[in-house]
Amino acid sequence: MSLATTSVAADGASSDIETSTIRTISWRLIPFLILAYFFSYLDRVNLGFAALTMNAELKFTPLIFAWGAGIFFIGYFIFEVPSNLALERFGASRWIARIMVTWGIISAAMALVSGELSFYVLRFLLGVAEAGFFPGIILYLTYWYPAEYRARFLAAFAIAVPVSTVIGAPISGLLLGLDGMMGLKGWQWLFILEGIPSVLLGIVTWFYLTDRPEKADWLTPEQKAWLAAKLQAEIATKQAAKHLTLGQALSSPKVLMLSIVYFGFVGALYGMQFWLPQIVKAFGLSNAQTGFVTAIPFLFGTIAMILWARHSDATRERVAHVGGPLLLTAVALGASSYITDPVTTMVLLTIAAIGVFCTFAVFWTLPTACTSRVLAGRIWSAGSRRLPGARRRACWCSPCCRLRRGFWCSSEGTIPRPSSAGQGRGNSPRRRPCERRGHTPRPRERARGQWSSASSAFVAMGPCVRRGDGKVGLLNSR
Repeated sequence: MSLATTSVAADGASSDIETSTIRTISWRLIPFLILAYFFSYLDRVNLGFAALTMNAELKFTPLIFAWGAGIFFIGYFIFEVPSNLALERFGASRWIARIMVTWGIISAAMALVSGELSFYVLRFLLGVAEAGFFPGIILYLTYWYPAEYRARFLAAFAIAVPVSTVIGAPISGLLLGLDGMMGLKGWQWLFILEGIPSVLLGIVTWFYLTDRPEKADWLTPEQKAWLAAKLQAEIATKQAAKHLTLGQALSSPKVLMLSIVYFGFVGALYGMQFWLPQIVKAFGLSNAQTGFVTAIPFLFGTIAMILWARHSDATRERVAHVGGPLLLTAVALGASSYITDPVTTMVLLTIAAIGVFCTFAVFWTLPTACTSRVLAGRIWSAGSRRLPGARRRACWCSPCCRLRRGFWCSSEGTIPRPSSAGQGRGNSPRRRPCERRGHTPRPRERARGQWSSASSAFVAMGPCVRRGDGKVGLLNSR
């Protein structure tokens, strides 16, 4: 048997293990975590529906309601980082279970609100209880997924945001109809019945989630070995990279710019979720009708979110896919404030929701793209002297390059200028196409190009890195 045939067979076996491992992990973790995030977001925004009757009964002004809605995020902000440190120390299963149980109890305890002070205190405690859940889940996924798989599952969590309103809005509207049952108001039943599932799911989390891959008895030894090797290679790459201090990160113009963008679209998102039920109620609808009508903008937002993310991936363009929807949201929200017709208002608010969720679908691809472009130039300037045959002028994998140009890399580890024919010039070594994201060369391509997993390079809009075997590649930052 030839060496090429042996290499192809080994690559095929590795690919099978990779596919089976990712599939097993995904079916085990992702549906459960999406369900948990669904109830997290539902408990966070059901306040907008409770306000339909609670504000009048407790004599809350719009200012009091706004302070109560916003104070949640003060507690969330203060305790978010400590919560993630605790997750790392105590384990994901225990700490995520703690988060879910405590936020479920406090959410149900919102039924005990009797005045302004108790309203503020419970909303603050709810933020403290829920702090760290979403970033904790993202941290937890890094224990299980190599970098190239994380973005698609982050998108799955993002879908839970509009879906929680699509499903939760009609349910919340119907629960308000329980007014007077067992001596409780409808808004009290809303908090109780939507808080209990989080407590129950938190108890299940304690027994269901596995902290680390090495403790997963539902993975085979081969799957554990492949995953451990893959993640360990990523850890080694991160340790070799230059790290910024907290002050450098917070003062970075790009970080500040992205923070302003995020503040803008999240402000629009929560503004709609907290106030839209009251806007729709003012059209003269019942509580149940308000729930169903409120779900309409979020339903269209969910559909647009999926299609827009796919379009962004297909075109490999990010900035316009964030800026365009944000501009659309701003125009639609501004126009809706001058319109009195209910139908036209809902059309404009639906357009605004589409813009918000299209932004949400693509935004988190920007931080890694922006930071990696800065690192690209630094790594090239620092390492070009050590790369055999490397050109000392601008690197062809620098920020100005795009995926669509079709890069080529030499077997010696240099990154020469792209060639339309795909062959080396003069005495330069034979070149082969780099792997694009989501594309694995066929066995025939691997054999013809002497392809191997140890020396293959990766191409993306990101920094050049020297691999452990001495070859040069590009970190995928899409």
